Amino acid sequence: MSISAQIKNKKSQAAMEFLMTYGWAILVVLAAIAALAYFGVLSPEKFLPEKCLMETGFVCISSKVDPTESTIVLQNGYGRTITVDKIDIGSCSKTFTDILTSEDQKTFVLTGCSNGVSKEVFKGEIIIKYTEKNTNLSKTGYGVINTKIE
Repeated sequence: MSISAQIKNKKSQAAMEFLMTYGWAILVVLAAIAALAYFGVLSPEKFLPEKCLMETGFVCISSKVDPTESTIVLQNGYGRTITVDKIDIGSCSKTFTDILTSEDQKTFVLTGCSNGVSKEVFKGEIIIKYTEKNTNLSKTGYGVINTKIE
């Protein structure tokens, strides 16, 4: 073998060793990330804060979700009197006839729900059907809830 061929082989060998070393290191890191994801350590839902958000007009003061019950505290921010007709939280639904004047707040409890298992994450839509007292128009308000089942 000529001297230039030997130098070329040594450069090739050095490059191959470099790629193999970093390749194994990257493979180990990917395996560790995959293991963490598999066991749920990297689940973003565990790190997200609880939230209860409503569209403009209703204010979600507080909420609580149990395996068989959903509770929500709402405030009327519309500036006019309304009657709450129906509330849906996830797959749970209940009819009401509660009147809320401007800035009033009330606790609504929906029973007979199947929200899931305790300590799991609950994500759902909030749908509120209400009627304005002055105009007698039926309207719908929407929101989202993300919390742990207690």
